[in-house]
Amino acid sequence: MYKNRGKVKRTLEEYALLTIATLILVVGVYVFKFPNNFSFGGVTGIAVVLSAVMPVTPGSLTFIINMALLVVGFIFLGKGFGMKTVYVSVVMSLGLSLAEIWFPMERPLTNEPVLELMYAIVLPAFSSAILFNVGASGGGTDIVAMVLKKYTKLNIGAALFVVDMGIVAASCLVFDAQTGLCSLCGLLAKSLVVDNVIESINRCKYFTIICNDPEPICDFITNHLERSATVYQAQGAYQHNQKTVILTVMKRSQAVELRNYIRLNQPSAFIAITNSSEIIGKGFRGFN
Repeated sequence: MYKNRGKVKRTLEEYALLTIATLILVVGVYVFKFPNNFSFGGVTGIAVVLSAVMPVTPGSLTFIINMALLVVGFIFLGKGFGMKTVYVSVVMSLGLSLAEIWFPMERPLTNEPVLELMYAIVLPAFSSAILFNVGASGGGTDIVAMVLKKYTKLNIGAALFVVDMGIVAASCLVFDAQTGLCSLCGLLAKSLVVDNVIESINRCKYFTIICNDPEPICDFITNHLERSATVYQAQGAYQHNQKTVILTVMKRSQAVELRNYIRLNQPSAFIAITNSSEIIGKGFRGFN
């Protein structure tokens, strides 16, 4: 019973996080990408280009394309099609359509295209990083990639990059050189921002502690920080003294507490702290 409650709680927390991340994506796309005609790939990029030659708004086109791709996903992927991706696609499409009704924008928010380009890159990239981190995506061209991966041997990353470059080239033809160049910068910067944000979200601290009295430190790790550690005996190379080595991994906020505790209570202990971009195991990722 308690296990089921915990599973329901985790599911609700995940979908709450998905909703927040999707709303951030909607703000970045609607407020900064659509008004400036930035077209650096994906369904929203296609929608921006098509809206310039069709009497349909970018939000409506995004909704139509996403719904069509969801149908394609269900047909070709079946149960392998992630419900989280479906949820994000629907919420994003509805969010953009409602934003056009409730908050119509006839021109960019500011007169600084470079500033707006930065927000058009950072907000969706930050959102995408959160989505990827919980096993979801923004749908759209990701669905095409999933279908291609299942039925072909194509290099999916290269194929999607070629498509995105085609969208950027189309923006140069449909709009102007400035918009096309800004879109190209956005395309090149997007993946870098996503990777850096994912790494920052998952970053942990790996401690190697060499000391004479391990018990107080281990008690602090297990009882106060509610983490665990691995302990083994070692010998110093210079004086051949017996030492205890403690290995432990934890989040950054906990790492500060542990470092301060050791400095205060065992100043003679040797501490090596290493950044780790991803930890997989019980208490971290990969275990429920």
